[in-house]
Amino acid sequence: MPHFAEVALHMARLQGTFTYHLSPELHPLIRPGHLVVVPFGRRRAQGIVLRLTDDSPVPETRPVESLVERDPVLTPAQLDLAAWISHATRTPIGECASFMLPAGLGQHADEAYELVDPSVTPPQGTSTLLVDLLRRRGPMRGRQIQRALPHRDWRGAARSLVQAGVVRQTAVLEMPRVRPRLRRTARLAVAPEAAQERMADVGRGGAAERRRSVLQALLAETDPVDVTWLYAEAGAKPGDLTYLEDKGLIAFDSTEAVRDPLADVVAPPPEPPKLTAHQAAVWQTIQEALLAPAGTTYLVHGVTGSGKTEIYLRAVDQVLRSGESAIVLVPEISLTPQTVQRFVSRFGDRVGVLHSGLGIGERYDTWRRARTGDLSVIIGPRSALFAPLPRLRLLVVDEEHDESFKEQERAPRFHARDAAMAYARLVQGVCLLGSATPDVVTYHRAKAGQIRLLELPRRVLAHREAVLRQQRQFSLPAAYQPLEGDAMTIDLPPVHVVDMRQELKAGNTSLFSRRLERALADALEARQQTILFLNRRGSATYVFCRDCGWTARCPRCETPLIHHPSAENLRCHHCGYQRRAPSRCTNCGGSRVRYFGAGTQRIQAEVEARFPGVRTLRWDWDVTRRKGAHEVILAHFAAHRADVLIGTQMLAKGLDLPLVTLVGIISADTGLHLPDYRSGERTFQVLTQVAGRAGRGPAGGQVVLQTYHPEHEVVRAAAAHDYVAFFAAELHHRRNLGYPPFRRLVRLVFRTASVDAAQRESARVARRLQREAATLQDPPEILGPTPCFFSRVRGLSRWQILLRGRDPVAVVPPDLPEGWAVDVDPVSLL
Repeated sequence: MPHFAEVALHMARLQGTFTYHLSPELHPLIRPGHLVVVPFGRRRAQGIVLRLTDDSPVPETRPVESLVERDPVLTPAQLDLAAWISHATRTPIGECASFMLPAGLGQHADEAYELVDPSVTPPQGTSTLLVDLLRRRGPMRGRQIQRALPHRDWRGAARSLVQAGVVRQTAVLEMPRVRPRLRRTARLAVAPEAAQERMADVGRGGAAERRRSVLQALLAETDPVDVTWLYAEAGAKPGDLTYLEDKGLIAFDSTEAVRDPLADVVAPPPEPPKLTAHQAAVWQTIQEALLAPAGTTYLVHGVTGSGKTEIYLRAVDQVLRSGESAIVLVPEISLTPQTVQRFVSRFGDRVGVLHSGLGIGERYDTWRRARTGDLSVIIGPRSALFAPLPRLRLLVVDEEHDESFKEQERAPRFHARDAAMAYARLVQGVCLLGSATPDVVTYHRAKAGQIRLLELPRRVLAHREAVLRQQRQFSLPAAYQPLEGDAMTIDLPPVHVVDMRQELKAGNTSLFSRRLERALADALEARQQTILFLNRRGSATYVFCRDCGWTARCPRCETPLIHHPSAENLRCHHCGYQRRAPSRCTNCGGSRVRYFGAGTQRIQAEVEARFPGVRTLRWDWDVTRRKGAHEVILAHFAAHRADVLIGTQMLAKGLDLPLVTLVGIISADTGLHLPDYRSGERTFQVLTQVAGRAGRGPAGGQVVLQTYHPEHEVVRAAAAHDYVAFFAAELHHRRNLGYPPFRRLVRLVFRTASVDAAQRESARVARRLQREAATLQDPPEILGPTPCFFSRVRGLSRWQILLRGRDPVAVVPPDLPEGWAVDVDPVSLL
């Protein structure tokens, strides 16, 4: 039996793995995937056991101290996936493995700092700030100090203060913050007949009546009951239960109470709809693949509303019938209510959901139920990929083009789509990618035969209940041709492109073109619903002075501040900085401060002013920060408690709202000319996706697209719902410029408080990369260093180096100092 464990430690930026020996007590218990506590230097740290070995590569080892969880926290397949992510993103294996753990279970090793003598006066600089902070707040953990002094080298100051005896430093490893929730239950401790006989032996007065009520309540139940229910049902007090326990009449137990976020979801099972010819052909191919899975990926390219979800449902059903499990990824929390309801209606309590909007206990319990096999289907955004499902066979990535599937803020910076494809290969399963507007690289892979391409070119309405409900309300357009059974194909909604330059020439300076205003009036009169889409937040894009040209900018990010009239302030949407809206220019003192642009709040105000009595809802970042806000807004609009839904990017995320007959795109050009190679693709995707929200019901629909560039090829392709034309034009541009899929990119970003320091460090690393590239036969281009488009975020200056070539990862050094972020295959260069 192996006597050593190779452990990947749960510590940021720590390269490599470490070998520990197993004590006789832990030797028979530990397996790969276990979360353990081990010594590391003077500290204790958590780590994941990667493998067990008979020999150690080092002569002396230290022991594994304890298990954090009795069962392994990662499956063998997850360990393989962590290794793949580590290699693909150039991130230490320990960070990749610990990233898969539920929040609250994995804990980083930390340091605690406290002043030895609070009266000491340290030297000037960061040391003074650190001492003042510890004097005010008392002992603090390292991560607390990092939040308080994010832009200072406080760790260097702390080392100096520790050496000088001013500060005491101790190692800390906190216990996991989550554990199973237990509920106290009560039951009869005697036979029911004995309880009946001893009813009189419970004292006198009001207390006796309450105690008899407790016994009567327990006699009526066959299973133990929750103590809190017993208090309410019998009107008992704690002393009454203690009295009955002392008399030997009742006994208490503890049972686990599962925190299930889907406990209140009620979705009656529908009759699966009959498939159209195109759906049937796609399903036959996928069904055959599921019967003999071999790590294959399929791209289901279907127009908006073409019935891709029904294909996913049937694939999951077949997997479950084989006793296997499935993961379904959606790009945003906002999509989970509709998606979850459809899956729960088919598969009941075998479905679980994982996303950051859940409480930490709900995520932990869902993770545990997935590990034990109590759940067979997990739905959620990127993090749901790491649910420890046994016998995983199917992975679905819906809206695979969405950028939210790519982690960009912290390591490991992996793309969930690519990780899902790798995961399917590792488990010999099937990966389904679905989109109406596939990522250009994905579609290129499909056309090249690297993944299988399946097409759904027709929109489908397949829910008889929705058809009948709306037929009573609207007349059925002739364009809707019924198929066999209850299925119907539907034409995609026509898109009317409005040149806003001509509107200005005609004297219309409002946010709404004349065509959009007429269409909105018609929809409201017909009691139909409308979506108004804007790719912005707040009320104004920016605030500036007409006298001197001053623009209100964030002092930490140098980006324009956005006006929010409801709070009477300006806000930075990068770091959260806020300030009051100025009445006078802070630069010249002038009074001609103006607010330019449009946001969701302003559009809402104008709609309500033009159409008195209209019921509006906003769906943007500002109104969805509270838990459950997405579900509430979507439920209200789906139930037709509002006529107009005004929102930002969330409206383009695959929502199915059959009462929507009009989509108005207020500004189609936002983002079209940003200095990023994906700006055209991003614009096409969002325009096509949001246009696809219209006309999903029998009443048909239309889209009014307002633009200042109607001749642009991206706008023309989106208006024609023509992905193939867009793809051909975009591929031509990228081939000429040397961008993906023809060459790969690696983006290196350095962040620090000082602009000069950022420039010096970026130049140093660029020279190092050039030396490394000179040794290669096919070296990548090294572009930069240069300031990022958003050159300052949260008080930190940002510089970047871009590597472009066949294998740019080959020149990335593994030992970049702190402050550098490596993004392989970035989805944005901004």
